[in-house]
Amino acid sequence: MSTAQTPQPDATAGPPGAAGTPEHLEDRTPETSGAPDTPAARPAERADPVPWRRRLLVGLVAGLLAWGLAALLSPEDGAARQLGAAALVAVAAVAVQHLVLVPDRAAEERARRAESLLAETAATVRGGLRRYDELQHGLTRHTEDMKQLVETRLVPPPRPAEPEPPAPPLVRIESVSDLAANFAEVLSPGLPILSTFVRLEMQRVIGHLSDLTTLTAECPGENHDWMLTLTRAAEKSICATSTSVDRTFWNSEPASRYLHAQAEAIEQGVPVRRLFLLESARELDDRLLRLCEEQQVLHIEVRVAVLPELPPHLLRGTTNDFIVYDEAVSFEIDQDLRDVNIRTRLIARQDHVQDRMKRFRELWEAGMSLRELEVRVDDEEDGTWMVDRG
Repeated sequence: MSTAQTPQPDATAGPPGAAGTPEHLEDRTPETSGAPDTPAARPAERADPVPWRRRLLVGLVAGLLAWGLAALLSPEDGAARQLGAAALVAVAAVAVQHLVLVPDRAAEERARRAESLLAETAATVRGGLRRYDELQHGLTRHTEDMKQLVETRLVPPPRPAEPEPPAPPLVRIESVSDLAANFAEVLSPGLPILSTFVRLEMQRVIGHLSDLTTLTAECPGENHDWMLTLTRAAEKSICATSTSVDRTFWNSEPASRYLHAQAEAIEQGVPVRRLFLLESARELDDRLLRLCEEQQVLHIEVRVAVLPELPPHLLRGTTNDFIVYDEAVSFEIDQDLRDVNIRTRLIARQDHVQDRMKRFRELWEAGMSLRELEVRVDDEEDGTWMVDRG
């Protein structure tokens, strides 16, 4: 037989305590499992003599069978030839076992090692996921604890809420339902022009409501409906200016409704102040005095300011008509070069409204009261007041 060193059998066939068993493969650290598989790296591994004994026994049996068959089939051959044939068969049987069984066992061992490594990897992944879940649960619990700590230690306890007076409803639900019912009734089959009119009006109102989301809305011309509605909606104050442009307005029908709405607001405790701005002292006449007295009778506070007679620092600023409601919304009318009202705007931006209120207070303080106006008108008629007479 050959005396060359043959590959060692797989260590898994050894006793349970051997270093190459699956039990020890699962307990090995990554550094050990990653080391090269050499005899120096596995000093505890030894060749198992049992498989070799089994192979030699199989070869011996095969040789005896071959010897018996040779003796029966060729008795004329000598014993040497029969013994040589038996030895050749025995060696061939041992060689076949070694060449066929060892690779199979090596492949089986590699498969077992791969399976063991996959099991270790799966166990590592499961452990990592388990630690991730524990970490996430711990972070959640820590977040809840910190939130509770902030709420109990850092945030002061809320003060007992003082009872607030109930706010009056701005829009009654029944009004909305009535509006919807009337709207549906008008849109029902009927006169096409009414349906078109209602749709156009609704589009106009919805457009203004959409514009008010930006705290600014405008419409062409002079919108008396906005002015009347804001007067009825005011709860704190109404501060208005009136220039010579709208002097003819006070003799119109919308002016009567406007003054009536202001009188109702005053009865509900809303103060109304109006400041007449004059471009020249020539406008100080009996018509202006009667206009102021009529509004004074309605309990409207009235003052008059002559723009050329104001201090220089008050001449810088707007002189257009504006009305500030509740110091929150400014109703303004723009004029063109011909002093024609071309645009009405609603502005609720706080910076703009505060500028308007500051301008109104400054002009109000510089204006004349009704008593001072009476004296001034008399002086103008007598010719004793010479300012702005050029």
